[in-house]
Amino acid sequence: MRKYLIEREIPGVGEFDAGQLCGAAKTSNAALDKLGSGIQWLQSFVSGDRTFCVYLAKDEEIIRRHAEISGFPANRITEICSVIDPATASA
Repeated sequence: MRKYLIEREIPGVGEFDAGQLCGAAKTSNAALDKLGSGIQWLQSFVSGDRTFCVYLAKDEEIIRRHAEISGFPANRITEICSVIDPATASA
């Protein structure tokens, strides 16, 4: 599977409380269960009116299907081709 970054525009998401974030995660997990093994949610970063979600998926189409089922938009889908961090400098 490939790794993707999904940008979702969700007004006010950065102000969600723990219960609202829990509900959003449950909604996402339910959509993932319907889609099967071709997609996996790794984590999401929440900021202001956006989330930035990291997924493993067989292709962009299954990410779009997840967005339709969950009701969370996938405003931008970007395939991640490499990851670097401070340790990369000493390679």
